[in-house]
Amino acid sequence: MSEHGLADRIAALMPRAKADLTELVSIPSVADPRQYPPEECRKAAQWVAAAFTEAGLHDVHLAETPDGSAAVLGHRPPPPGAPTVLLYCHYDVQPPLDDAAWTSPPFTLTERDGRWYGRGTADCKGNIVMHLTALRALGDDLPVGLRFVAEGSEEQGTGGMEAYVEQHREQFLADALLICDTGNAAVGQPTVTTSLRGLAGLVVTVSTLRGEVHSGMFGGPAPDALAALVQILATLRAPDGGTRIDGLDATGTWSGVPYDEERFRRDADVLDGVSLTGSGTVADRLWARPAVTVLGIDCPPVVGSSAAVQGTARARVSLRVPPGTDPDAALRALTAHLEKAAPWGAHVSVEPEGTGAPFRAATDGPAYATLGRAMADVYGKPMAALGQGGSIPLCNAFPRAEIILMGVEEPQCLIHAPDESVDPTEIQHMAHVEALFLSRYAAARRH
Repeated sequence: MSEHGLADRIAALMPRAKADLTELVSIPSVADPRQYPPEECRKAAQWVAAAFTEAGLHDVHLAETPDGSAAVLGHRPPPPGAPTVLLYCHYDVQPPLDDAAWTSPPFTLTERDGRWYGRGTADCKGNIVMHLTALRALGDDLPVGLRFVAEGSEEQGTGGMEAYVEQHREQFLADALLICDTGNAAVGQPTVTTSLRGLAGLVVTVSTLRGEVHSGMFGGPAPDALAALVQILATLRAPDGGTRIDGLDATGTWSGVPYDEERFRRDADVLDGVSLTGSGTVADRLWARPAVTVLGIDCPPVVGSSAAVQGTARARVSLRVPPGTDPDAALRALTAHLEKAAPWGAHVSVEPEGTGAPFRAATDGPAYATLGRAMADVYGKPMAALGQGGSIPLCNAFPRAEIILMGVEEPQCLIHAPDESVDPTEIQHMAHVEALFLSRYAAARRH
């Protein structure tokens, strides 16, 4: 198909992209019924289904997955002999955490200093709008077939989509997969993600007393469960702050594009005078080594706490593991480490939350070559390949094909944090990249 005028068509579609993203962000589609009504996720799924039907996909419908979430599926048949490309995104979002920490309301798209703020503007509703913009710019003249999937519980990690894929693999057969839930190394730097860490998660509970007791009467000899939990969690890190778990290798190195330490400090918003944790390069620590994080602790809050020794405390612990590490083995190692580290004979119980396998892409096929040319044409720079510390377990569930991880999420987006945002030029440029890829991929495979 002709690429003439494609950039102009995409630029003309950006006001519509902003309007669409404003609507989508206003739907608090957090896939956790303990926090938000399930009807909100259903509303977002229906919005996505209607939008992609209008954009030219066929039989767009909601499919119930085993965890109770609804995936949005659709397709467009390929011309005779042409390949098929699968487009992936997810419509559920992280909870906003503390609304007071946001400069503007989390579910109201707000423009400041050229960026669009709101929960999901980047992760991953910005990628949904990027897909829509690319398809609208291409119109009916599309030389490849399409499959489309928008997941509904990716942020909760409950595995509904992975289980659905295993049961319906024929619905996901494609020659190339564009997994749009990552992004560029920086605004204006075209990047493809070739490595993802896997995930192992659990909840650890420490018990020392049958109930709380008064700290004035019993404090001292009475074993404090919260203090025991703190000691246990402290053993997960070496003195320099690096992850240290018995039986788990933490010496891997990254051989690809590096991540400058000063840029990382800026991207992560590290306070002045605070050191980064661990040793080795930033890229080693992010993409080639395990990383443990305490996601939450159940204990009395400061406001309203009483003078009591705690009998029970628990924590949610997340472990990211690099390619080459079995996540199930990592979960067993983490469990054994926590149980062994218990002081004073404290009782420790562990509730596994599940695992996700790491991923390493094969980058020597026609899809990567096509994407590299498209990115160079749009950005005027060669495509870079980076790793990512996050996990997308679905990458290992899809039928075998060339898998490309890309999208609108760059470090300034602050995904999962307060004041999440997206640079609209990334939506515009990545939509152009995707449109060029879809227009060129069939020819690239023939050659």
